[in-house]
Amino acid sequence: MPVPWRYRGRVVTAEDIVFIREFMAAHPCLSRRKLSAKLCEAWDWKQANGALRDMVCRGLLLMLHRAGEIELPPIRQVSLNPFVRRDKPQPVPVDASPIRGALADVLPVSLRQVRRTSEEALFNSLIEQHHYLGYEQPVGEHLKYLVCAQDRPIACMAWSSAPRHLGSRDRHIGWSAEARRRNIRFVACNTRFLILPWVAIPHLASHILGRVASALPNDWEQLYRHPVYFAETFIDPGRFRGTCYRAANWKLLGLTTGRGKDSTSKHPNRSIKEVLGYPLTPRFRELLSHI
Repeated sequence: MPVPWRYRGRVVTAEDIVFIREFMAAHPCLSRRKLSAKLCEAWDWKQANGALRDMVCRGLLLMLHRAGEIELPPIRQVSLNPFVRRDKPQPVPVDASPIRGALADVLPVSLRQVRRTSEEALFNSLIEQHHYLGYEQPVGEHLKYLVCAQDRPIACMAWSSAPRHLGSRDRHIGWSAEARRRNIRFVACNTRFLILPWVAIPHLASHILGRVASALPNDWEQLYRHPVYFAETFIDPGRFRGTCYRAANWKLLGLTTGRGKDSTSKHPNRSIKEVLGYPLTPRFRELLSHI
């Protein structure tokens, strides 16, 4: 009995491969791009927000093609990968005069989710110019928050889909492999947090973390049609202590292994990070462990 193929959590059986072959034979004029979209429609293979899983399906078809299970039509057009050849965000001028004092002096601060808005370019520029890691275009679901006080930007915070495998987080949640596969989309990862360098306000960072934690589930659901139940982030202990996260009641879950997803050995190939987590609902374990 042939062993089924697996790709991004989907099991592809021998019957599926026969279906794909027959589907391709019935649509001989389709390009690879249109073929993957049509196949997603036939399988009703969609993201949580209702969009077709077109890019994932394209990767699955390419895997089967390279394995000799199917033969894709010839490539008709070679497009530049925007994630490889993406231009860096252009600087956007802002008022960089110092903002100092007590937190009460700048309250209330405004918190705006700027993904897919006219302010996204400003957010990207501030991260590129002032965050030590620079700007990196997220892949998958993500949100971007711009924090302002006195009509001026003072902070930025970026969130993305969580990594699929993270031992310390998975042990903390206590979910099974199947539950993790089904529910990983309900975990959000804080990938960037920037207090602009001309801003010096004690307790501002932990205040922003608390505000974002309250807004994140609803904002995520508005954009992607599902909430998030748990938040995580990585702290490089060689650079930072993560004081603002701890002050905002984030919990240390453990350490990373220092091996990225493309590592081919058990030896660290990057710096080891602390993993901090924060429940966005008291029922996070129950919700994330449900199958």
